[in-house]
Amino acid sequence: SSTHHPSIHSMEERGTGNLSSASHLLLLLFLLSAAEAEGAAFTAAEADAAISRFQEYLRIDTAHPNPDYAATAAFLRSQADSISLQHETLEFVAGKPLILLKWPGCRPSLPSLLLNSHTDWVHAPFSAALGPEGNIYARGSQDMKCVGIQYLEAIRRLKAARFVPDRTIYISFVPDEEIGGTDGVGALVASDTFKQMRVGVVLDEGLASPRQEYRVFYGERCPWWLVIRAQGAPGHGAKLYDGSAMENVMKSVEAVRRFRAAQFDLVKTGTKVEGEVVSVNLVYLKAGTPSPTVSTVNSAYFDQFHFLNCDLLLASRYLMPQGFVMNLQPSEAEVGLDIRVPPNTDPKALEKRIAEEWAPSARNMTYEVCAK
Repeated sequence: SSTHHPSIHSMEERGTGNLSSASHLLLLLFLLSAAEAEGAAFTAAEADAAISRFQEYLRIDTAHPNPDYAATAAFLRSQADSISLQHETLEFVAGKPLILLKWPGCRPSLPSLLLNSHTDWVHAPFSAALGPEGNIYARGSQDMKCVGIQYLEAIRRLKAARFVPDRTIYISFVPDEEIGGTDGVGALVASDTFKQMRVGVVLDEGLASPRQEYRVFYGERCPWWLVIRAQGAPGHGAKLYDGSAMENVMKSVEAVRRFRAAQFDLVKTGTKVEGEVVSVNLVYLKAGTPSPTVSTVNSAYFDQFHFLNCDLLLASRYLMPQGFVMNLQPSEAEVGLDIRVPPNTDPKALEKRIAEEWAPSARNMTYEVCAK
């Protein structure tokens, strides 16, 4: 899903142990290798049963604006009972149940592993809705009931093979993701229940694989939506001034460009993959003094009235189509940046760069992080 929502980001291990055992478990969960669990090969009957359970899950209508969360909760609880998983229904917001399953590990002192998925779907099943990017959506199985059912089927087979994880594993099925996530995963993260879970690492949705291999994404980048504002004295367009708003904001844009190029070079040279660098992209630039719209006048018309004042002619031509006063330097300018910060980045160092290089107060600049 491309929807931005309050997300649970990967966290470093705390306490005893390290991520190697968690990574090993994830391979078991997703690859279900026969070398790791005796008797893990699917029989035809087992494959048919797994597909049937997936189909049953998909048939529950969880499309907005009226997702059937009650039926979803009942289905998930029945699946948990069938594989002897502990389950809890959390309802932080009335009518939006969050189903939390638990598979206790043999070393519960280790930080736990959380496998998250959401149960809702944004489009009506047969709407063939046209999205803003030109994609057409109908009932689908990738976002993201397929992942949730894979969690359950993997655990079903691992338990049948008598595998016991070191870490306690939680499986959360959250509502509300497609419309922001505030009442679902956002409420869970803010709850005492989440603190008691002592989560060490979280997995959620990633990208579909065109081959038989599964890619496990464990380093989601955190979005920082940065707005930089510059102020300066307004002035006539024919004059040169130091420290104008546009001059200051363009200096910042150039500093950001240099940083972005350095990060991008790490990807281009193969030193790092895209998920390991800080990405920065300019999403808008706002400045200028708006003017009343002036109707377009054919230049041939002016040729017939060459006696018209030259200033009037220029004004008529240059106020339209831009819609801005073309002979006035603005007193304010603003730029918006979409920054994605990987877990291994020092946030304080990035904040220092923003404050000192991208939006220094010495240049009469301010900044605001709208989402972080």
